[in-house]
Amino acid sequence: MTERVTLITGASAGIGTELARVFAANGHRLALTARRVDRLEVLAHELAAKGGKKPIVIACDLEDTDAGEKIAAALAAEGVELDHLVNNAGFGVFGDAIERDRVEQIGIVDVNVRALTDLSLRFADQLIRNKGGLLNVGSVAGFLPGPGMAVYYASKAYVISFTEALRAELAPHGVRVTVLCPGPVPTEFQARAGVGSGHDTALLNVSAVDVARQAYRGLMANKRAVLPGLGIKIVPFALRFFPRGFILAATSRFQRQRH
Repeated sequence: MTERVTLITGASAGIGTELARVFAANGHRLALTARRVDRLEVLAHELAAKGGKKPIVIACDLEDTDAGEKIAAALAAEGVELDHLVNNAGFGVFGDAIERDRVEQIGIVDVNVRALTDLSLRFADQLIRNKGGLLNVGSVAGFLPGPGMAVYYASKAYVISFTEALRAELAPHGVRVTVLCPGPVPTEFQARAGVGSGHDTALLNVSAVDVARQAYRGLMANKRAVLPGLGIKIVPFALRFFPRGFILAATSRFQRQRH
């Protein structure tokens, strides 16, 4: 019988690392991918030391157009296939889209949208065969327009829409599909994005450990969406009561304060 593994992208830091720990603690054999192979190796040894089988480490930059092929080839070489896929990798940059580097912003689309879509579709047949699960990491940003981080917010809107549609398509095949929509989480994301600290409220702020635990439970329970923290759960509901123009202006003001 072919060994089954859970593939987690962006596993070298933040929510991705914590998701790896949670899945491993629940008996999953892992395949971890990210750009920073040194960090992946440290994590892999940590998880193996706790009694599990050492994760497969795949060094890969999801901005590369052939990233999906590299990952698929690495898994095939190990003789494994997926029963769970966690598309966690993603990044954003702060600042007006018309002023930020265009290539860098296209990179956001490559990672947050193209790679996530590629892997979701590429491994769908394995998820169906193994009656597994798909967890895509969106963001509360996906419910909002995002002046000041326009491409990032738009990419997460795509993730939410795409994941919900796949949920409907994969449900008849017995595959669980969940979108995770966290708010501000203290990780390396903020530093890479160029977002200043101190302006994210405690109401919206949940630790990466708690986010990962809630995400795992939500996927196993086949929840449509997981919104960690009370403040985040309120956001989609509250948005129904305000005109889109008001939301746009409010988001713009909030983003200006974060820099």
